[in-house]
Amino acid sequence: MPELDKTIAVFQSAGYETHIFRSSKPGDIFEHLKKTKKDGYCCYDAFAISGGDGALNILINAMISNRVDVPVCIIPMGTANDFATHLKIPPNAADAAKVIKKGKIIASDVGEANGRYFINVCGAGLFTDISRKIDSDFKGVFGKSAYYMEAFSKLSDITPLKMRITNSKETFEDDIYFFIVLNSPGTGGFNDITSSDASVTDGLFEFIAVKAKPVFELAGLFIKVLKRDRHLDDSNVIYFKDNYISVEPLFENNDFLGTDTDGECGPDLPVSIRCLPGAVKFFVP
Repeated sequence: MPELDKTIAVFQSAGYETHIFRSSKPGDIFEHLKKTKKDGYCCYDAFAISGGDGALNILINAMISNRVDVPVCIIPMGTANDFATHLKIPPNAADAAKVIKKGKIIASDVGEANGRYFINVCGAGLFTDISRKIDSDFKGVFGKSAYYMEAFSKLSDITPLKMRITNSKETFEDDIYFFIVLNSPGTGGFNDITSSDASVTDGLFEFIAVKAKPVFELAGLFIKVLKRDRHLDDSNVIYFKDNYISVEPLFENNDFLGTDTDGECGPDLPVSIRCLPGAVKFFVP
């Protein structure tokens, strides 16, 4: 437990009386946060969460549902840590903890999807459920590469999905392979999938959908993504920014009705997504 000891030492040196809560079953974080409130106020000044985007997703859902408004310090211990990477949180646990002492606080946007919350990404279709379907031991050995290996293994089983996509200005209907709604510029270890000015504090989400085209065209698009070569301008991509997005399936196969939010099981389609500006505060360098 040396990393835990070092982390706690940093918090104590910053003047925090530190209490440890180890999650052991679904829903226990929600119940714990409910107990931290007295007379309508949380008895803690800050939270620290050790884990990846999925663990952070569970915490922010518990915080917003319990109306707990205290800043969060992220200790990135997951595989990809996309949100923490965007915030430039150091990957070392003790260094990440020091952000609570030397950093500042920002108010980040949060997504609400059919009453569930996400901090970084909501998506459905090909690839979007990879992070929660890969065996944890496999991820432990191969790290981020596990995502890419699993993605390539699924290319032979591509099924297009007929979708109606609506934002606050226009509606699209097309066969797509997948869609993602992003708060930060990256997901799955790719740090700049979206536009260079993507921000978690601008009140907008980045929407990307890949249209159903021949596999060889899809491969060319992936090469553009890897090279950061104007992939958002590709004719096979639907891209826009907005604070409201609705996605409705126009097909009957229920195998594709689930969404993925931050690597956790999200709500079923159809889904309405809206941006909650500045809903959760984070310590940043």
